[in-house]
Amino acid sequence: MKLLFIGESWVIHMIHTKGYDSFTSTKYEEGATQLLTCLKDEGIDVTYVPAHEVQVRFPRTLEELKDYDAIVISDIGANSFLLQNSTFYQMEIVPNALELIKQFVAEGGGLAMIGGYLSFMGIEGKANYKNSPLAEVLPVLMEDGDDRVEMPQGFRPEAAKKHPLVDGFGQWPTLLGYNRLSAKENTDILLQHEADPILVLGSYEKGKTAIFASDCAPHWGSREFVEWKHYSAFWGGLMKTLV
Repeated sequence: MKLLFIGESWVIHMIHTKGYDSFTSTKYEEGATQLLTCLKDEGIDVTYVPAHEVQVRFPRTLEELKDYDAIVISDIGANSFLLQNSTFYQMEIVPNALELIKQFVAEGGGLAMIGGYLSFMGIEGKANYKNSPLAEVLPVLMEDGDDRVEMPQGFRPEAAKKHPLVDGFGQWPTLLGYNRLSAKENTDILLQHEADPILVLGSYEKGKTAIFASDCAPHWGSREFVEWKHYSAFWGGLMKTLV
């Protein structure tokens, strides 16, 4: 299986103030390092495109996308795909990257979205996928505006039905938040928290789709979750459902 994994990177710019004086520092971080290692250990051929490299590395044609079996989008907003530098600064007409993904799935590719502050609608609605071509493709309906549910007290998702992807794992580890979504008709809700779906499988035309409404890494992905003995098997299994 060949997987294109996009997102899960960020730059933090800090101001340090010490009395009268202050200085700044900047650091770059990636959140999916452990997950990507686990996927490779599960026999999946992963190509990783950090959020800031979408501008220069995301495939520009459907034919290039078809080199992959599935695409994962995690914690990167729609604007990173839509506001290409060539259009934003030079007013050039270029393919809509999200339309390419939609067509990729329609013709048999897989697509998963993992939750986070810039997934689905995200913080202050800035991820904005509800107003993008992927709203039709994903197996869930998104809310307007900020869809985060912060759970500092933690919650354990519960199995909604028996399915090979979630059977045999026992009690699920604690998570610290998720994006609130509603499952579309004719989808499979496999994990839930109260009335909210956490793991949903679906399809779009010839392709398969999935969402995990919480995070694969901190902070919603608690230490208990990322150190869970079934972490690798779960994510590897989820990716393989997309083909």
